[in-house]
Amino acid sequence: MRDDGNLGAHRRGHENYAVTDGGMINRRDFLRLAAGTASVGLLAACDAGGEGLKSQQEVESASSRGHLLTRPGPPPSDAAASTGLRPLGLGSTRDGLLYVPAGYGVGKRAPLALTLHGAGGDARSGISHFLHLADAAGVVLLAPESRGRTWDVLVGDYGPDVEFIDRTLERAFDRLALDTRRLAITGFSDGASYALSLGLTNGDLFTHLIAFSPGFMAPAQRRGKPPVFVSHGTRDGVLPIERCSRRIVPQLDREGYKVHYREFDGPHTVPYSVAREALDWFSSG
Repeated sequence: MRDDGNLGAHRRGHENYAVTDGGMINRRDFLRLAAGTASVGLLAACDAGGEGLKSQQEVESASSRGHLLTRPGPPPSDAAASTGLRPLGLGSTRDGLLYVPAGYGVGKRAPLALTLHGAGGDARSGISHFLHLADAAGVVLLAPESRGRTWDVLVGDYGPDVEFIDRTLERAFDRLALDTRRLAITGFSDGASYALSLGLTNGDLFTHLIAFSPGFMAPAQRRGKPPVFVSHGTRDGVLPIERCSRRIVPQLDREGYKVHYREFDGPHTVPYSVAREALDWFSSG
């Protein structure tokens, strides 16, 4: 059974930490606490807490700091692309998906949403919330898969997932005519925590951040001030709203981010109406 929960521990300096109602605890104690109620990956405590790719050494250094190097350039001279869903073709076992919406064509730049799956998930689960809405919105969906069971910073430091996401973005930027005013990073559960963390770190690239039921945020640093959409179910038993989004959103407010916050009566999920609201917010904002 897939676990779309969240480890909820990350690093400050060299120390892993998580926050509970009692305050700061170390990573070992947190894992012991979490293991009492669920397998690692489920969260019982949340924290609210260039010019193209260069040398491999520079890529690895940037990735370890959560910094994406790829940047969109002028649209390719031949930006034609067949529409529909296809593999990225960048990995043999853990790869990703690209969806080009019906109606995409040369001479018309499309918005792009980078979609991130939950723990134990894959590209198909990551792309699922927007897949049936993409044609009407005209948005390209890019869904990479984490190198491990979940995203790197949720179990340690930034690194391999940042590097792979850079490669997926480079492929999309090289092949498609994209609207650079509409570049979103979005995710659910672990993917939402990673979308917030990586999005805040790279707010000079992403123009919008969308987090469905996040557990925490752990930006390496902050660039820019992209607007943020957050949703959370009031009956979420995996990432409890009181310990997660109701801490995260006030923190973002205090730090000067413009936040669109949506609570709904439901469990750990993304209702169709919430996904549509988020995509409308992204398309029109």
